Amino acid sequence: MALSVFCAAAVHAQDAVQLPDYVIEEYGEPPAVPVGPLPDALRSAVQVAFVEPTTQGIWGQDQTLALAEIAASNDPRLVWIISDLMRFATGREMSLQLASAASELLDRNFQTRTPWGDMTDHLIAWDIPAPPDYLEVKRAIFTNIIPGWEQIFVEGDIDWRLVSWGGVLIDGRAYDTTDQPCNCIPAADNPEVVSAEDAEWPADDDIVFGIEVNGEHRAYPRRIMEVREMVNDTLGGRDLGIPYCTLCGAAQAYFTDGLPEGIDRPILRTSGLLIRSNKVMYDIRTYSVFDTFLGKAVTGPLAEKNLQLEQATVVTTDWGTWKREHPETTVLVEALALGRNPDFRNGRDADGPIFPIGDVDPRLPVHEDIIGVISASGTPVAFQRSKALVALTRGEEIAFENIRLELDAGGIRAVDADGADLGSHQAFWFAWSQFHPQTELWMG
Repeated sequence: MALSVFCAAAVHAQDAVQLPDYVIEEYGEPPAVPVGPLPDALRSAVQVAFVEPTTQGIWGQDQTLALAEIAASNDPRLVWIISDLMRFATGREMSLQLASAASELLDRNFQTRTPWGDMTDHLIAWDIPAPPDYLEVKRAIFTNIIPGWEQIFVEGDIDWRLVSWGGVLIDGRAYDTTDQPCNCIPAADNPEVVSAEDAEWPADDDIVFGIEVNGEHRAYPRRIMEVREMVNDTLGGRDLGIPYCTLCGAAQAYFTDGLPEGIDRPILRTSGLLIRSNKVMYDIRTYSVFDTFLGKAVTGPLAEKNLQLEQATVVTTDWGTWKREHPETTVLVEALALGRNPDFRNGRDADGPIFPIGDVDPRLPVHEDIIGVISASGTPVAFQRSKALVALTRGEEIAFENIRLELDAGGIRAVDADGADLGSHQAFWFAWSQFHPQTELWMG
């Protein structure tokens, strides 16, 4: 079956004056937004309401009065800062005041069960601009509450509006010290592996992420990756950085060697931050932040050098099928799971994403699995996994430009006409479509 049923990409708010109908239907019409700098009195109120509580640990009458002035400003841009502070708010009175101010500025009721998520979803969907000097204020809030981010919050090719706290601390451990415990999501460097023959775990129906480099195969069990979320490894003579975002169902593999002269291998870590429910990773050596989904450095020295990491394919399948088709494979040892057996993929997100994502392209359900890949022309393409798997099992052809899909050990990979790997991976539709808003979509 030649691929011929692609849908046109959705138009996103930032690409047109008029918001898409599906955004208006879900969120309503956005408020009017002023332009230009803040008046001096309002700038002062911002300092009192948003910076002083984090630097001095107070929320009192001065903050209440300053917040009232902000709420009366008719400047919805300031709700971005309200959202940032609310993410860390612990006191009920402070949270209620922040939600009330946001409700007034956006003309919506955010006195709800999930006020922070609700208001942030509206801000993203409406594409409300950031207020003047936004990064300066946001940096003060985040770095004063959680140390370790001082070198993260810097100017770069990153939309700081969309960065939120994921509820965990930064993994700041040096390279190859990941046997040391941390109060963070603990990456694994150079993880111990065993052969399939010697592996007494996982169970045959356990999900694994399979990677092949230069004829060498390795399985990364989801049970481990849900705990670690980041692995720096070497496979087939190549260095890899392997992030797994539990929130967007995406395990990816980036080559971290063969880089331009003067760039050392980046060692990837979890920052504890999110962008539209996608983990934000960074290089522990340079503190350069990467767009995890795209593999591009967006801040720091590596961004200044325009570093773009090349992607290898990750095949999502089960251990029994992977080891049967690749009996020479190795697999990470069970000890790397740290005694935990989480099942985030099938439980925690059952009612939808637990962090704000804003508007989602409505062509597929938010948690529909897709196989994503970039074509030779630079076009992002998403293949609906469930239908592609049926078609391929029937022996049908699925192709687009230079892309050909093929089965691999119960999963799917994308190759070109000569069989060369194209660096595909599985993800939830909401994540792929947000980071590739002009994506083509194959639905069978």
